[in-house]
Amino acid sequence: MRKVLVITYYWPPSGGAGVQRWLKFVKYLRLYGWEPVVYTPENPEPPAFDDSLSREVPEDITVIKQPIWEPYDFYRKLIGARKDERINAGFLSENRKPGKAQKFSVWLRGNFFIPDARKFWIRPSIKFLSGYLKDHPVDALVSTGPPHSMHMIALGVKKKTGLPWLADFRDPWTNIDFYDQLMLSRFADHRHRRMEQQVIKHADRLVTVSRNWEADFKRLGASRTEVITNGYDPADFPEIPAIKPESFTITHIGSLNRDRNPDFLWKVLGEMAEADENLSSKLRIRFVGKTDISVFESLEKYNLRRYAEKTDYLPHGEALKVSASSAVLLLLINNTPNALGIIPGKVFEYLASRRPVLCIGPPEGDSAGIIRESQAGPVVDFDDENGLRNALARLFESYQGESEHVPQDTINKYSRKSLTGGIARILDEITKQ
Repeated sequence: MRKVLVITYYWPPSGGAGVQRWLKFVKYLRLYGWEPVVYTPENPEPPAFDDSLSREVPEDITVIKQPIWEPYDFYRKLIGARKDERINAGFLSENRKPGKAQKFSVWLRGNFFIPDARKFWIRPSIKFLSGYLKDHPVDALVSTGPPHSMHMIALGVKKKTGLPWLADFRDPWTNIDFYDQLMLSRFADHRHRRMEQQVIKHADRLVTVSRNWEADFKRLGASRTEVITNGYDPADFPEIPAIKPESFTITHIGSLNRDRNPDFLWKVLGEMAEADENLSSKLRIRFVGKTDISVFESLEKYNLRRYAEKTDYLPHGEALKVSASSAVLLLLINNTPNALGIIPGKVFEYLASRRPVLCIGPPEGDSAGIIRESQAGPVVDFDDENGLRNALARLFESYQGESEHVPQDTINKYSRKSLTGGIARILDEITKQ
């Protein structure tokens, strides 16, 4: 069985969306003739921990852990956060509006920690892995980012060993939605773009998660690109009984930052609840995961706060149970320039929960296409109040009737096991070149 070294920052017991993709690929790679070897930090700073995910790691797999230093204690002191407070991604702030210290820290991060705060792990990792691979050879490399420091580690190992390399972009680099919020100097922007070009040039294959992002990478000069979407693991989903939820529960699972907060949704929903006593008596709004303070400010503004409840984080299996008990699952696309290519990883587990999905985002985007193709629910464009009002009315009418489910045969191709076959095929191809 051939071996592949997977370089990833996120690995159990780290929790959150960044873990799922390669945890599941690693789980199934042996079925396709590849033995994964995982390289990951010993002491990372993930946004959450989830010990339950450790059960997903295959038996007897080699996981190499090395210490990492990250500047987050300095960051916490700078913004006045508690020493044990987790650092959120994407400028999400749960308890405070961004102040001068937080804005300064963003400038510092963008201009001095390039490509990201894990940069101090790059050189030690290249040195360690170059020595390790002499005694423990592998046939190929995989790096997955963000953080894009993982790609820079793989680049260094590639240059020293000549191993075939697959660079996996779960999110873009310079085309990511918050890139323009980093307040980059011309010099820093040049360094980010130069590093990105090095990865594009030297990786034997580049993989990303959506068609629009693939097109963006091609515009940047990537010629050997492929799309392998995220997905769902059927093993995580026991048979879901056709039971109507007691409340008309609209649920959002995962991080919800300021760019993803649909103020017009809360406006329309507030007006509908005020006008319809039946809806008001059954309405419930549920947030599971990190939720920006701007969301609750919107709920207060439109008299919806009394309907809302928040759970900071749930183990993965518990979050899936919450999905299955919801009347509507809320899929929110960032209202940013790269919105067309955004496919939140949660969409596939939403589909596997087989509950109606309300997608708010560009109708021509990749997420919207998946929702329509899967017959999962309505898609409403940003700020389309009339379209949203009609969609919510149909969803509530459907809730009051028979319990609806997403057709299973429309989502089978998003099985993690099947998608891992695509990764294995690419590894086969780049090792035969």
